Amino acid sequence: MTTARRQRFVSATMGWFLGSALVLALLDSLEYELFFVTALIGFLVVVELTAPLNLTPAWRARLKWLIGLGLLVFAYVVVRRILAILPPGVL
Repeated sequence: MTTARRQRFVSATMGWFLGSALVLALLDSLEYELFFVTALIGFLVVVELTAPLNLTPAWRARLKWLIGLGLLVFAYVVVRRILAILPPGVL
């Protein structure tokens, strides 16, 4: 049973990644940073929607490290975007 749930999680995550890449490509705005942000949002949604109610398997407990890394990269992307918007003399 654990394998079926894990397979469903992986399928949903890959579907979201491919779907977001396709939509961004159709909108002609496919960039690494934008894809990463949409993929992270989708990943977090899939993690929450597929979360078990009673027992957390070991593979799901390890997802917190991946989520933490994703949030750190997201913070880096946000800081880079903010610094690009600010005028040169502000900092």
